[in-house]
Amino acid sequence: MPTFDTTGARSETVRQANLAAVLRHVHLAGPATRSGLVAATGLTRGAIGALVGELGELGLVVEQPSTADGRPGRPSPLVRPDTANVVLAMEVLVDSIAVAAIALGGEVIAKHRHERPRTQLPVEITVADLTAMTTDVLAELPSGSRLHGIAVAVAGVVRRDGTVMVAPNIGWHDEPLAERLAAAVGLGLPVIVANDGDVGALAETRRGAAAGLDDVVYVAGEVGVGGGIIVGGRPLAGTAGFAGEIGHFPVSPDGLACKCGSRGCWETEVGEEALLRRTGHPVTGGRAALDELFAAAAAGDPGVHAALREHARWIGIGVAGIINVFDPAMVVLGGLLGRLMPYVADALADELATRVFEEVRAQTSVVAAALAGDAPLVGAAELAWNRVLADPAASTPARVGT
Repeated sequence: MPTFDTTGARSETVRQANLAAVLRHVHLAGPATRSGLVAATGLTRGAIGALVGELGELGLVVEQPSTADGRPGRPSPLVRPDTANVVLAMEVLVDSIAVAAIALGGEVIAKHRHERPRTQLPVEITVADLTAMTTDVLAELPSGSRLHGIAVAVAGVVRRDGTVMVAPNIGWHDEPLAERLAAAVGLGLPVIVANDGDVGALAETRRGAAAGLDDVVYVAGEVGVGGGIIVGGRPLAGTAGFAGEIGHFPVSPDGLACKCGSRGCWETEVGEEALLRRTGHPVTGGRAALDELFAAAAAGDPGVHAALREHARWIGIGVAGIINVFDPAMVVLGGLLGRLMPYVADALADELATRVFEEVRAQTSVVAAALAGDAPLVGAAELAWNRVLADPAASTPARVGT
C-alpha cells in the first residue's frame, strides 16, 4: 500500500511562502496593483492586503495611488519595492573590479568600476581595493538605506564556503575570499562568493534574454570562458560546486596548452587570445586590440570576416556539445562571445546545423546576452537578494548611507 505524508503545512510556513511570493513578484516584475498581485499569485484580495501591509511594516514595499485607467471605482493601490533596501554586488574579473549598490527591484543606485592591469594581483590587493570602493559606494547612498547582503562574482572556481579554489587567469589558488572580504568590509554581514558564469546565468534568467525560462546555458567569454547551467529552474552546481566550467571541456586533443594546466580546452579556441591570434592581432593586445578588431569587422574588412568565420566554427563546436548534452531552451552568449554575435551568427548557425540533432535545434535559441557586461554584477545582486526573497521577515539589514 502506498504511504502518504499527511502532515499539514503550519500557518507560519504558509505565511512565509506567501510573503515571499508577493515580494518576489514586485522585485522581478516591477510595481503591481493589489489586483495584479491577486492575479499573479492566485491569493485572495484579503490575503494580498494583509501581506502587502506586513511587507510595508517590514520596510520592503511601499504603496502609492494608481493612476485612473478609465474604469469605474477607485484604482487599486500600486505596490512597489522600497528602494531604500539595497545589496552590495561586487565583481572580480581579469582586468577590472566593480562594486555596485543595487536596490530591491533591480535599480542600480551607485556603481564604481576600476580597470586594472592584467597582471596577477594578490588577493590582499583586491580585497583592499574592493573595500575602498565599497566605502565610496556606500557614501553615495541616501541616509537610512538598509543593506541586506553582499555577494561577489569572481572569474574562478568557487567552493560553497566562498573559497576561490582556482582562478587561472587571475593567479589565485585556495583563497578564502568570502572570509577576507567580510572581515575587511566590516558591516556585520556574510559575504557570498560565486563563479561569474553562474551568477551571469542567474542574471539572464531573471532579468535578461532568458527571463522566464527554466532550462538555460549561459556562456561567458572574455579572457577566459566560463558559464552557468540552469536545469528545471535550478542552478546545476555539481558534487563540489564546480559545474559550469564550460571553457575547460576538451575540444581539440592536440590543441594548445590552457592556463588551467590541461590542453585543447574550448577556451583555447574561442577565448580572447584565440580571437586575437586568429585575426592577426597580438594576443596580449587586450581591450585596445579588441576595439581595433571590432572596428575592422564593422567596416567589412574581408580578412577579419574570414577569420571570424573560422572562430564561429569553434564556437559552434562547443555550443553544439552543450545543446546535445543539456537540451536547453536557450543558450545565451555573454561577454566577448555576445559582442561577436552580429558577425558570427550565420556561420554559427551553419555549424550547428551539421552538429545538433534537428529536433533539438528547432527548439533551442542561441542568442547574445541582454545584460552584456553587466550580467555578473546583476547576478551577484540577485544572489544576495535570494535570502530576503525566500524569507522576507527574517532579514536583519545594516543601516548605511550618509
